[in-house]
Order: sequence, then C-alpha cells, then structure tokens
Amino acid sequence: MTRPSAIPQPAAAASQPFSFDGPAVAAALDVALAAEPCLGARLRSIANHIPGRVAFSTSLGIEDQAVFAAIATADLPFDVFTLDTGRHFPETLETLEATEARYGRRIRITFPVAAEVEALVARDGIMGFRNAIENRKACCDIRKVRPLNTALAGANGWITGLRRDQSAGRAHVPFAEWDAAQGLIKLNPIADWSLATLEAYIKDNAVPINALHRQGFPSIGCQPCTRAIRPGEDIRAGRWWWENEDGKECGLHNRPKHKDADA
Repeated sequence: MTRPSAIPQPAAAASQPFSFDGPAVAAALDVALAAEPCLGARLRSIANHIPGRVAFSTSLGIEDQAVFAAIATADLPFDVFTLDTGRHFPETLETLEATEARYGRRIRITFPVAAEVEALVARDGIMGFRNAIENRKACCDIRKVRPLNTALAGANGWITGLRRDQSAGRAHVPFAEWDAAQGLIKLNPIADWSLATLEAYIKDNAVPINALHRQGFPSIGCQPCTRAIRPGEDIRAGRWWWENEDGKECGLHNRPKHKDADA
C-alpha cells in the first residue's frame, strides 16, 4: 500500500507545558464531557479547554481507531502516537498503515530503548515473561510504560480509548481525571460507550480496524501475550492468559495514585 503524501506532522514532543489548574480543569471537563453525547464535540471540548500539547496514545485497537477517526475527521491538533514494542502482530502494523492512508495523517511511532530490551532478554530469555508475573511486568515496563512516559513528557492532556465495560477493573473510568503521577489530565472520551455503540460507530464511519478483531481477538496486545478468547470469556481474557491474577494490566492504566490525587 502506498503511504500518504503531504501528511501533517504531529506536534513536537518536547513542547513546554502551560501553567493551569489541572485538577480543577479535569473536574470541570469530567462533567462537561458526560453531558455531551457526541464524540466529536467531546474531543473539541478537550482541545478548547486544555492549553498546550494534548497527546493521544493509540494501541490501534478498535476503541482507539474510533477515537482517532473522530480526531482526524475534525482535524484536531492532538499529538497522536503509538508504541511499537517490537512484538506486534503483523495485522497491527497493517492497521497502522491502512489508518494513515485512510485519513492522510501520520501517527508518530515511539520505541523502547534498545539497550534496555537487550538487557531484559539477556536476563530473562526471549520468552521469559511467561515464567513469572514479575518478569512479564518488567517486559511491559520496558517495552510500553517507559516509552509512554517519554512520549507524554511535557503534555497537559492524555487521551485514551478506555471504556467502562472493557473489564471489571475499568468499570469506574471517568471522562477526565487529574493524573498526578504524569502531571496531566487523563481523558477517556468514550468511557461510557457500550460495545454495540462502538461497533455501530466503526460501521457507520467506515473506520479501518485490525483484522484480528473478527477472529476472536477483542483486545490485542503483543503477539506472544495475546490469544483469541473463548465464548463467554471476559474480553480481556486473552491477554497474558497464563496468569491467574485478577485485573491484569500492563501498567499503562493502573498506576498508583498520589494520596492527593482524585479518586
């Protein structure tokens, strides 16, 4: 597939944060976004109320594809990036290419530090993340969490595609909250969407999605750590399926909060 030409480049990652009352803006936006049913209007409200750089981290999964489609359609100036862990399915990379071609907009790609990956593999082995939960979390930290922290540095807002019915652990996801650990407002503009609402949006707007979604993969991560789910299983049951721990996460969205952070 031919890559799009004349694609607008994302905002500079090193932009300086603006001084503003983040917790107060987050609280106001949480109320405002809940009152606005339209995704496009929610995203425009975010752009209008948060000064400086607002970043959207996309996994290229179905939720994030819907959010990106709305961002691109409205031509909003968000810094859109994705994390390349080095372990993606080929279908995920194909989704990235198809999405850039469909919307004529580049998605910035961030990578882990090569020396850190090499040291991890030397210590644990190429598939050592399956030997212990601590090993797996260390792999996620190096391949995902640290690159995310680098990509979010200097941003005042962080948009995600989290939904409340993705898992029990995400049942109370707000539309907006102050993330004290990152020092920014974390925004979840489709927090209240059901799977039916999401799928209808994808269909009505001809949004490209990962082919694996139609093969029993509702949640797609790194290839060695993701399988198709069985009938009746939770939609995130295919992630790190060899672990028995409840509420499994990679560390991107389950950060411990500061004692003064919003609950």
